[in-house]
Amino acid sequence: VHLVESGGGLVQPGGSLRLSCAASGFAFSEFAMSWARQAPGKGLEWVSGIYTNEGTWYTDSVKGRFTISRDNAKNTVYLQMNSLKPEDTAIYYCANTIPAFDITLYDHWGQGTQVTVSS
Repeated sequence: VHLVESGGGLVQPGGSLRLSCAASGFAFSEFAMSWARQAPGKGLEWVSGIYTNEGTWYTDSVKGRFTISRDNAKNTVYLQMNSLKPEDTAIYYCANTIPAFDITLYDHWGQGTQVTVSS
């Protein structure tokens, strides 16, 4: 499993970013994909997930602001983040599992992409 996240950066509150995760080493279309984040001084938390049937899940704090999508032809999962808040500042990671999976047991993390929301 190889996951490469990109698209992070510094953005002002209220701004937008689109994260991408390029996946390889497994049958992408057969796996649910998720995004997790780790804020400074905090543990990893699931943010969003997309299932093989295109069903989606979001943690409460990002509902209505973030949208997850996938392109099976490109083996890529995306996270569109709008109306960003300072509390969204974190390193964002993707994972080839459902967001119900015990996050402490997942061990295929990529390098992540830093998102900083600040004025």
